Amino acid sequence: MILLTSLLVAPFLIQPASPAPAPLGEGRAWGQSAGRPNVVIILADDLGLGDISPTSAGCKIKTPNLEALAAAGMTFSDAHSTSAVCTPTRYGLLTGRYNWRSRLAKGVLNGNSGHLIPAERATIGHLMAERGYATAAIGKWHLGLDWSRVGGEPGGAIDFEGPVKNGPDINGFGHYHVLPASLDMAPYVWVESGRVTGQPDRSEGVTRQEDRYGWYREGPVGEDFVIEEALPHLVGEACRFIGERAPAAREGSPFLLYLPLPSPHTPIVPVPPFKGSSGMNPYADFVMQVDHHVGEIMAALEAGGVAENTLVIFTSDNGCSPEANFPLLAEHGHDPSAGLRGHKADIYEGGHRVPLVVRWPGVVPSGETSTALACLTDIYATLEDVTGERGRSAGGEDGFSWLPVFGGAPTSGRRALISHSVSGHFAIREGDWKLCLSGGSGGWSAPRENVAKEQGLPPLQLFNLATDPAEQKNLAAEEPERVARLLRSLDRIVGAGRSTEGPALANDREVSFLPEGVALPTGD
Repeated sequence: MILLTSLLVAPFLIQPASPAPAPLGEGRAWGQSAGRPNVVIILADDLGLGDISPTSAGCKIKTPNLEALAAAGMTFSDAHSTSAVCTPTRYGLLTGRYNWRSRLAKGVLNGNSGHLIPAERATIGHLMAERGYATAAIGKWHLGLDWSRVGGEPGGAIDFEGPVKNGPDINGFGHYHVLPASLDMAPYVWVESGRVTGQPDRSEGVTRQEDRYGWYREGPVGEDFVIEEALPHLVGEACRFIGERAPAAREGSPFLLYLPLPSPHTPIVPVPPFKGSSGMNPYADFVMQVDHHVGEIMAALEAGGVAENTLVIFTSDNGCSPEANFPLLAEHGHDPSAGLRGHKADIYEGGHRVPLVVRWPGVVPSGETSTALACLTDIYATLEDVTGERGRSAGGEDGFSWLPVFGGAPTSGRRALISHSVSGHFAIREGDWKLCLSGGSGGWSAPRENVAKEQGLPPLQLFNLATDPAEQKNLAAEEPERVARLLRSLDRIVGAGRSTEGPALANDREVSFLPEGVALPTGD
């Protein structure tokens, strides 16, 4: 029996923030002048832009807690994950660096994968810990762990009784309680402080044929792990952390909580009273449960007396997955991609344009929407500004601080956005113009790359998002000079190892981005 303590209580109502101060100057040590806020980053998993009402007027799913969060803060209408899939976006958010600069050129890790972010790579965990923050990662990690192996062999079976090395602790998180990968990827165990909290005592799995929504891969399951209870369990751990840290935070010792939820990704397993509550399907039910848990986090901040000095960021790692059952949702008038083309895994907007809501009383104005181009790599740069730690040569290489936007500026200074699909295809955006370096979606929607090639589709797609937000008319043949400029811009950003000003940095691998048959144009 799953017990969620406040399921039948009215949503937590957030009071509007006071008006924002004047725009902030470059390099201002904001954290020192305004009092260092606590920071809570809630990262939903596979939640589409159209799945919450603050970012989609046509949303048919009830999300009252996120509406309250938006009413008390700022909603970004043009925010993007670095990638259209899970692992790469997490890398980008934590490091402030584009994911394709890492050794992971495409795809995602699994529950058996080794760690991806080396200890020496700057992260928001390191940044905040160095500034005296208590740091915690609670939720879906999906960035690799180094398991002990039976017999000590690298490719051997996992020895769950041995230590788990190179977890979130080496990336700056003093406390962590994590699910190794996605909730549909074995092993199904909790890892905390370098150990599994409960030894596997069974093997479980559910096929797609057995459950259209609730399937998950066969694998070992810890004695203290229940698939359906994973989401409320993690939110409970997060609320406990907030409660434990609140007294010190009130005395000036703030905390950073990174809370990557495993939902509404598969297995889609809403619990009562959310199960069946949407009147649409289990995916919509699960989104309603996510919304409720956001309310619980906000209530925990309020109960701890720290809500008014906490910067809360809510977003998603990529667009919605087809596992949500798009045709059935469409019968109810709901579109997880909010009219954009594509979905999770794709280079099209539906793959990487994501919900983003920010609340920070006294700094972020209430009830406003910003059209500033934003990327989740910007979180690192924003926290640098919040803590007065700007000016490092490495760390946050591809991020731009949102503090000017909070103060009323129309832009953070970001001029370009580079997006990445599951298969490693690139897109670059400058202003309203977006160039996709692919013949198709670069992901799972039609046409897939092999089909696009068979059909003889051009290897480059240029769209004007101002006039064609659904990316239907390819203007590449009509705008060759613009295509050339965007290709050269992409080449410069890739080669510099950074998007921001500063000395050139090295990528972790040789990064290639040109489709077959396309050459880099010469000239400026």
